[in-house]
Amino acid sequence: MEFEPQIIKKDGANEFVVLAYKDYLKIKQTLEDYKDLVDLRSAKVDTIKEPGIPFNAAKESLLSKKNKN
Repeated sequence: MEFEPQIIKKDGANEFVVLAYKDYLKIKQTLEDYKDLVDLRSAKVDTIKEPGIPFNAAKESLLSKKNKN
């Protein structure tokens, strides 16, 4: 990712950054993706010792619940 930020100084020190809106959206999406990845990894760790369910068993369970409604 490359950006073209504009740095605004105050009293000789960097104070603000101005970005193009499209660059802001890229950064926002990247941060959201990172948070999702962290959440996914956390969920995987929390369930690592739980037994798995075979796909067909899960599918049948979901379909039977759907048909009851």
